[in-house]
Amino acid sequence: MYYQRPCRLHYRIAQAASWVVSAFVFRRKILRNEIKGKKGPFVVIANHETALDFVNLIGMTARPMSFVISNSFFQSLPIRGFLQKMGVIPKQQFQTAVSDLKKIKAVIDHGEPVVIYPAGLMCEDGVSTPIPSATYKFLKWLKADVYVAKTMGTYFVKPKWAKKMRPGRTYMDVYKLFTEEELAQADLAQVQARTDAALLFDAYREQENLQIRYRGGSNVEGLQNVLYLCPYCGAEFSVCAEKGNTLRCKACGFAHESDHMGFLHPVSDVGEPVRYVSDWSRLIYTRTLENLRSGKETSLSSPVTVRMIDHAKRKFAEVGQGTLGLSADGFLLEGVLQGQSVSLSVPIGDVPTLPFSPGKHLEVQQGGNIYRCVPKDGGLVMKFIHLLKAYYALNHPEA
Repeated sequence: MYYQRPCRLHYRIAQAASWVVSAFVFRRKILRNEIKGKKGPFVVIANHETALDFVNLIGMTARPMSFVISNSFFQSLPIRGFLQKMGVIPKQQFQTAVSDLKKIKAVIDHGEPVVIYPAGLMCEDGVSTPIPSATYKFLKWLKADVYVAKTMGTYFVKPKWAKKMRPGRTYMDVYKLFTEEELAQADLAQVQARTDAALLFDAYREQENLQIRYRGGSNVEGLQNVLYLCPYCGAEFSVCAEKGNTLRCKACGFAHESDHMGFLHPVSDVGEPVRYVSDWSRLIYTRTLENLRSGKETSLSSPVTVRMIDHAKRKFAEVGQGTLGLSADGFLLEGVLQGQSVSLSVPIGDVPTLPFSPGKHLEVQQGGNIYRCVPKDGGLVMKFIHLLKAYYALNHPEA
């Protein structure tokens, strides 16, 4: 398989720019760096708290590393040519294409390092997204030392739901998780247990120990798109952001404000306190799962505008209108796209979640095609995602 060697000039430019961001925005502090000076092939697996996690990692070794990134992200960026020079490997999220796996393996076979974000998606609520089960077998197949790059605090600098950066201290810990020999001898259960323990996180519970203040960290504007259901009265889409730092339910008056560390505090006498955004989000997911199991809610649909990647312009462009539905059978996208009537069925049996932006869009993928669906009511994005996660839990009770 062909190996795209990173261009050192382009890579150094990216490292220099990333150093500025990591120093002055993420204020990165390195706890350990066991890949510094490391020779030969190795794999770095990293947790994913925010879209810019890579800026804290790219300079941890002078050697160019090949980063595996989202194909959607890669195809829609105006700097795609620059990224190609850096040797990035675009991969369709939550799909296992043999060609993608071989490209990653080629990096190792040529004696070079590769960086993988196994969860695939940055979190929207401070809780890591599931690691696909195929990851553990894949790590064994690569036959190389495996290091963990664990970031802490980057979620609070740029939450997925927020519009602005919130500069503050973050930490980076890079250490060896497996030697090649340990991987060869370990069974998949052992690989999974050690990998999950290293990568899975709840940013809010970590913050209890870190106690870091972030500039503008109390601002909750946009968080209502994630926490769309009131934990007290259960009303949907009644939660609004007020005064920059307060979430309030318009139906019952339940209200909490945020401090600069991201913790929530009650400012009304309605309901019980919910300190963590992650706990509020889990409550919404749990109710979605209960409704699905009881048969109360088994499907969801919405009118959507559909966008696809315009490769010439390197951005998503509108291609038509339709209806997106989700049920036990999977996603069904029907409408008129690029002047043609379509009825597209996408199974969800092995799909734990999908790329999305709270309050804006979700991306349904089939093969090499990405259909960015923009619901007429943006609040439905998270409801689609929670229902999809609930179906995955029912289909994979062992997960």
